[in-house]
Amino acid sequence: DRRQRGALPDKFAQRAARQARTLQAQAEAMATRKASQNAIAFFVKALPELVGGSADLTGSNLTRWPGARDYEAGHGGNYLHYGVREFAMAAIMNGLQLHRGVRAFGGTFLMFSEYARNALRMAALMRANSVFVFTHDSIGLGEDGPTHQPVEQLATLRLTPNMDVWRPCDTVETLVAWQVALEHASTPTSLALSRQSLPCQARSPQQLAKPALHAVTHH
Repeated sequence: DRRQRGALPDKFAQRAARQARTLQAQAEAMATRKASQNAIAFFVKALPELVGGSADLTGSNLTRWPGARDYEAGHGGNYLHYGVREFAMAAIMNGLQLHRGVRAFGGTFLMFSEYARNALRMAALMRANSVFVFTHDSIGLGEDGPTHQPVEQLATLRLTPNMDVWRPCDTVETLVAWQVALEHASTPTSLALSRQSLPCQARSPQQLAKPALHAVTHH
């Protein structure tokens, strides 16, 4: 009943707040793609409805969490290997969201959001609260050359009406980005995540009390 209503478990926000304080105390430098994987592993404990996947970049996107089970027809599972099909992945995620009962997320490189553009815009128009994990943000990226280096993609995602876009700066903001994305009822979310390690930022008690409000990299 809870899942079909799109409701979150009791004390969801309180649990996330405690985890944010723990991460702040640890102050660990970490790539936000890895921080995202840790956030997924944290939230899946409370949300058995989380269904993840990647467009053939699981090892790079870090969308697979410990304990994930590969989906097989007739046998269930909660992790989908979409193959090199960014648009199909995003469209399937939207369908899962509109069906209700599950929370779908999927990953690819930020550059390859271009291949999923139609489904991203449809998610915003249909008010499907899908979570799009885009790793290998342009900052610090370049080993694969210009074909893999996003430049205008973040700006175009931010221009999409009803698309929530996060570019978290550390472990705490990454957790908060995931929390807000999961709390959304009718807004899709795009997460732009780094491949390189980022330092944990200092926060005052007031900032830590309401980290989403003080997340300066949130759009």
